[in-house]
Amino acid sequence: MSSALSILHTESSLGWGGQEIRIISEAAGLEARGHDVTLAASPHSRVYDEAKKRGLTVVAAPIERKGLRGLWGMRRVLASQQFDVVNTHSSTDSWLTALAAATLHRAPPVVRTRHISARVPDNAATRWLYGRATRHVVTTGESLRKVLIGNHHLPADRVSSVPTGVNIQRYSPGDRAAARRAVGLPEDLKLVGIVATLRSWKGHRFLIDAVSMLARRDVGLVIVGDGPQRDALKALAEQRHLKRFWMPGNQNDVIPWMQALDIFALPSYANEGVPQALVQAMLCGLPCITTAVGAIGEAAIDGRTALIVQPQDVKSLAFALQRLLDDPALCVRLGMAARAHCTIHFNIEVMLDRMEAIFHAAARR
Repeated sequence: MSSALSILHTESSLGWGGQEIRIISEAAGLEARGHDVTLAASPHSRVYDEAKKRGLTVVAAPIERKGLRGLWGMRRVLASQQFDVVNTHSSTDSWLTALAAATLHRAPPVVRTRHISARVPDNAATRWLYGRATRHVVTTGESLRKVLIGNHHLPADRVSSVPTGVNIQRYSPGDRAAARRAVGLPEDLKLVGIVATLRSWKGHRFLIDAVSMLARRDVGLVIVGDGPQRDALKALAEQRHLKRFWMPGNQNDVIPWMQALDIFALPSYANEGVPQALVQAMLCGLPCITTAVGAIGEAAIDGRTALIVQPQDVKSLAFALQRLLDDPALCVRLGMAARAHCTIHFNIEVMLDRMEAIFHAAARR
């Protein structure tokens, strides 16, 4: 067994989504392996509250915004104990951590995880952040890794792709009728669904338009999650006269909602690594429709593990939905292949193995 590490995670985001969920699952998994894990986050953030609920060690730090207050707050956290490595996750906490570490005599090495495919600025300050200030960079997909190496000239041995892992025992196919009874959904419809934070780039509005374009009385749409687009999406569904439509909000356990669906769709058009919800749906054996944005293609292989459509293309999305609704055998084939693929490539134990190795290597150098 490898020696135990003292690991600090930092997160400046106040929101809640796949990134924050990965931080908590990774921290909990490494703690269970015997490491000393601490999370520094704003006391006003959801990730702070959720980490406390999980029994993780959390310290409050005013790092939700860049500025002197956040800088000195991060400096106090770093100086509070001798961490072996610090793993930053968002832009703001990465900058605050790097600058705070530069003011300390013995600062821990920084590992920067990039969860999404948002553009990295090409300027002197950012080159310093990703170069001298950071020991190693982790991306959540190989395509994101290649961008950093090819476009930003980071050495290949300093960038690793570690997709987010999912518990393959928890996320598995289930009894659809029982799941629908458990969550209060009707048993006599074909249900298309999405589980994702209600942000514009997740493409919910294209899914609403595509389902309404089908004009089928036997199809319903389920949107699980919450976020800034909630009111706009409800209004759009009303405008499109969707009668068989459910928006239950955030759910502590999305598994029965996944298992209640016939088809899962994630028509994202920006800011993706490999989305956890997509992998979860695949592990539940659902036929999935998505795009090739970010690193999604590492899970969704067109015609093999999912159907790929063009981003922001309602017609192609509607066509893919119709194709699955009309071909039960294709649904079964895609669902089985998706679960097999994700079981191998997106297992949480594989993620923990790789992050553990990266943290040990960073701490040794």
